[in-house]
Parts: sequence; structure tokens; C-alpha cells
Amino acid sequence: IAALDAIINTAASHDVQEVVIGMAHRGRLNVLANIMGKTYEQIFSEFEGTAIIDQTMGSGDVKYHMGYGSEITTPDQKKIHLKLVPNPSHLEAVNPVLEGIVRAKLDRMGSIYDATYPVLPILIHGDAAFAGQGVVPEVLNMSQLRGYKTGGTINIVINNQVGFTTPPSESRSTVYSTDIAKSIQAPIFHVNG
Repeated sequence: IAALDAIINTAASHDVQEVVIGMAHRGRLNVLANIMGKTYEQIFSEFEGTAIIDQTMGSGDVKYHMGYGSEITTPDQKKIHLKLVPNPSHLEAVNPVLEGIVRAKLDRMGSIYDATYPVLPILIHGDAAFAGQGVVPEVLNMSQLRGYKTGGTINIVINNQVGFTTPPSESRSTVYSTDIAKSIQAPIFHVNG
């Protein structure tokens, strides 16, 4: 949450107009409340079934898989639009969807052609899903292609030590779950939280 807050504030100070976030379910309620500004009342009324759901953001298979959009003002008094993309239970399914949303926004703005990137994509992953689901290297592999690039995506990979029931030693051949990102020479920072 602290990293997301810093990224969003810094992005806004560098003239980014919108941040689009994709993530699975772990931590999603925390992001909705503490980053997106969704009130606890809104969140709980959706769980109670009393809220009128905006179907344009996706109905989701459970309430906290729905999308959400908001506009916040940073400490520097910059306004920035935030969008949390709807995501079904399959953890990394959101990755190409998010990249497509961002690319479409950039195309419509015309900014892809003058190499300005006013929309920042952020993907949040668990370590086991990042290393274990084939859609991750597929999206990374396409990220440098002219027809798919978005100017770069910030990927935050959270190490939760075990992927459902599989320990790291039985789920990948590399030391770090992020080693797949070396395929596109992406910078990787390991941070102890």
C-alpha cells in the first residue's frame, strides 16, 4: 500500500493522468479502501447485496473481484484517475486485459505515436502465480512489440512464501519468482518489507 501510494503520487507529479491497476484477490479490499478511496460503507453494502452494481465495471464472481474507478488528489494537489480492473478468480488472467485497456487508452489519446505515456499500468502479483502461470511470460514477451507496448508496466510481486499448497522449491527452477522478467531485461528490485 505504501509503495502504491508513492508510485501514484510520483506518477501524478510527472504528468501521468491515469493509473490502471490489475491484481488478483489477496489485498484487493485493502487497495480499494486505502488507495482507490472506496468507502467501507460502499464495500460492505456490496457484500450485503444492497448496493446497485455498475455492470460496466464487470459483475465479477465475488464482490471484491469487481472493478472500480475513482479520482484522487495527491499531496501536490494533482488530480489523477485510478482504475482497478475487474478480475475473475484465475489470478493472472487480468494481465493481458490490463495491457489492452492501457494500450487502447494510449491509442485513443494519440500518445503512443509521440512516445508520451500519460497512462501507467501497474500489475500486482503473488510470487507463485507470477512464476507459475504461463500468461505472465506471454505478456512480458509481447510487451516490447510495436503493436502491444504501453511504455512499461510496474509489476509488484509479493512473496507470500507458498503458492496455495506448493512451496517455491517445487514450483519453479529459478531462485527468484521474478527471474522470468530478465527475459526482457526489466530492472528487478528486491525489497524486504
